[in-house]
Amino acid sequence: MVAMQTVVDLTRCQGYAQCVFLAPDVFRLHGEEGLLYAPAVPDDQVERVRQAAAACPVQAILLGEEVSGGAR
Repeated sequence: MVAMQTVVDLTRCQGYAQCVFLAPDVFRLHGEEGLLYAPAVPDDQVERVRQAAAACPVQAILLGEEVSGGAR
């Protein structure tokens, strides 16, 4: 089974940090505005990452199926 992949469009990200609150094992803030994240999502974090992507106010988080299908 292939792990879900995630990509954050850092040019779109505004640092609202909803993803950090919803999936802290995958996303974290670095400094005041920098976002760090794990591109390969652990199986036990998939649902949290889906929630984080849905909660992103600027829709900067792309999930595996969206990444393979191309960016919007």
